[in-house]
Amino acid sequence: MKTLNIAIAGFGYSSKVFHLPFLTQDPRFAIRKVYERQTNRAAELLPEVEIVRDFASLLSPEIDLVLITTPNQTHYEMAKRAILAGKHVLVEKPLATSQAEAEELATLAKANNVVLAIYQNRRWDDAIATAKTVLAEGLVGEPVDCEIRIERYAKGKNVKQWKETGEKGTGLVYDLGVHLLDASIYLFGKPQAIFADIRYQHDGALSDDNFTLHLYYLSGLKVALFASKYAREAGRHFTLHGKLGSYVKQTVDPQESRLAQGQTKVAEHEAECGILHTEINGEVVCKPFPSTPASYADFYHNLYEGIVQGKPLAVTPEQASYVLGLIEKAFESARKGQKIPC
Repeated sequence: MKTLNIAIAGFGYSSKVFHLPFLTQDPRFAIRKVYERQTNRAAELLPEVEIVRDFASLLSPEIDLVLITTPNQTHYEMAKRAILAGKHVLVEKPLATSQAEAEELATLAKANNVVLAIYQNRRWDDAIATAKTVLAEGLVGEPVDCEIRIERYAKGKNVKQWKETGEKGTGLVYDLGVHLLDASIYLFGKPQAIFADIRYQHDGALSDDNFTLHLYYLSGLKVALFASKYAREAGRHFTLHGKLGSYVKQTVDPQESRLAQGQTKVAEHEAECGILHTEINGEVVCKPFPSTPASYADFYHNLYEGIVQGKPLAVTPEQASYVLGLIEKAFESARKGQKIPC
């Protein structure tokens, strides 16, 4: 079994919650270096790992894969440097801050024969994985409406100052919108048009903190995506209506919250059930519907096989690039107050 040596750029929430629990439990991966500009936080959890003060030090010959978890504005430049150094690269979403940058990185990765992966882990959320099953099995008939919400409550602006500068790549659309758009394309394919309402609700906000995105499809399907930071009581997380029935799930997948609480036995994740209310063999049924088994660990299984065995990635740079193009069209729509063709 080949072990992939990993270097991590950045050691904040993303590294500790979304990546370490999987990398440290899987013998196929070995973390060798961590880039921290000033702090030594990695030493507490990874005492054997070398901490370096400049990104170039991550690109040494023994490193196979560079994981980039730094602020969004740095993703493009760091990923480009790692690719040109011949390293496989995993980038936290978003891949870059523009579609043009993402397309350039995809082209460079192919030219340098390295894998470029993007951490769109929410494809492995229970509602999304289950909706994929529901659609594949035709359990609600032809889909006509879908609504996905990720709503939270934050009294003030984000404590991570880089997320509040107003620069391109910051704000809630680039934070949660990229997940919701990726999930929509994963479930339903590319839309015909997009309409966006993007708002700035916190006092003095420079970066967006509330949005509604509507995706329109040739079939007549409409997908509505919502995110907010002023919702003490969140609405239903996932709703799918079809011409036969509905699949709904009230709550967001608990994987992130469990990982944040230190529950590192990720394989023991138990998804919560949604409700399927539909017609099966001429009979109307309404019952709890078991979630399709899915775990963020599945992302890493796919990544390893993509690097070592050359298998196709579940999340491709081309898909990530398309989503960034949709984000750019969403901001155009919000400025103009009109639908934008896709």
